[in-house]
Amino acid sequence: MAETRPRLLLVGLDRYTLDACVRLGVDAVVVCGAAGWDDGLMNVPPELTVLRVDDQSSVEAVLMALRRAGLGAGDFDAVHTSDEYSMVTAGMLARHLGLPGIAPETAVRFRDKSLQKAAVRAAGLTAARCVVIDDVFAVSGLRELPFAPAVLKPVAGAATALTSSVGSIEELRARSDEHRGNRTTQRTFVLEEHFAGDEWFVDGVVFDGELLFLAVGAYGDPCLTAIESGRPLWLRHFDPGDEGWVYEKARGLVGPALDALGLRDGAFHMELFHDGPSGTLTFGECAARRGGALVHEQIQAKFGVNVAECAVQIALGRRPEINAKVSPDVFGGCYLPVRPGVLLDCPAAAELLELPQVLFARIEHPVGTHFPAGAAHTSQRVGQVMVRAASVEQLTGRFDEVRQWFDERLWVLPDGLTTRGKRDFQRAWRPDTDFGDTLWR
Repeated sequence: MAETRPRLLLVGLDRYTLDACVRLGVDAVVVCGAAGWDDGLMNVPPELTVLRVDDQSSVEAVLMALRRAGLGAGDFDAVHTSDEYSMVTAGMLARHLGLPGIAPETAVRFRDKSLQKAAVRAAGLTAARCVVIDDVFAVSGLRELPFAPAVLKPVAGAATALTSSVGSIEELRARSDEHRGNRTTQRTFVLEEHFAGDEWFVDGVVFDGELLFLAVGAYGDPCLTAIESGRPLWLRHFDPGDEGWVYEKARGLVGPALDALGLRDGAFHMELFHDGPSGTLTFGECAARRGGALVHEQIQAKFGVNVAECAVQIALGRRPEINAKVSPDVFGGCYLPVRPGVLLDCPAAAELLELPQVLFARIEHPVGTHFPAGAAHTSQRVGQVMVRAASVEQLTGRFDEVRQWFDERLWVLPDGLTTRGKRDFQRAWRPDTDFGDTLWR
């Protein structure tokens, strides 16, 4: 008798999770919201089943779609997601269907920044104090900042979106006016203490409360600094041998923090702040999913570990066998920034891969995409590249070279040009073709 293939209800699109399901022989029904479907960057493999919904973060939308498709608890072995905005949804679905999955109360702690940091502080760990602002449009009730400087962010945000530093009550009111003027859809925010220092990130795998794998890295600039300065984000992983002190220090905080948050099974992405002069390590935030950017690719290159595959196995109740093999090289990823305006053309990923030391490249936006002025969040980029180097200095130097090479071949139609300006731009972009006025003689 043939062995029954495991069945997974997967909420949201994640390229490496989809790939892991295919390679592990998992029959997955993939819940895909309208936004992910319309974006079209990630395609669901033909071996898996797509379940279209309006909003994949809505329990109502998913349950209705399951019902229409004639699917229920008996058709699945577990519920899983790596979509930040669908964590609580996946937990509620799992509980409603009586299936394994993240507990809703645990998912809430990973989504709500104020609850998350309160739980970590209650465990005796250092984390920012927070004040919840129920409506960021209305902050007149605050007469002074509870912390200075402070950070203002959505209570359940991601990718440092809508996040800003505020140094006075006047700046807070100015940010409030901006959000009201922009009709920001997220209204509940938190105001929290600002911690200086280097920003580290930790990705790992935990099974039945046991930390099976840990990879520690650092951002070139803290995420908020990168947004406010306009510098492109880059990140790299520490070496567990040459930089073993980093891992020793991180382990002392990661385990207790995960215990405080209640995550006993799955992948996680945690951010910490390290103050060099004092050596203090402070909890920043944590997500119950693998990291974004090129974190997955960097971990595979540096450690030979597929975190997405581990997460799928854990969701199905299997303990993953992890055999990390550490490369002595330095691996890092950097964003390929774009200028404000409409994207017309840029080098393809295949062209980037021809450059020395570039191991991986992804162009994430099609021609015609409009990019606003200023970085709104850490996901604002036209693409990403991963580079291998012999040292951190060589890595950052190569990042600069690749970005310059890319920028020289990037064509973006700037905003605000007159028609004459557009004609001048077009002549520079396509000197072999003149779309100017002509006479018939």
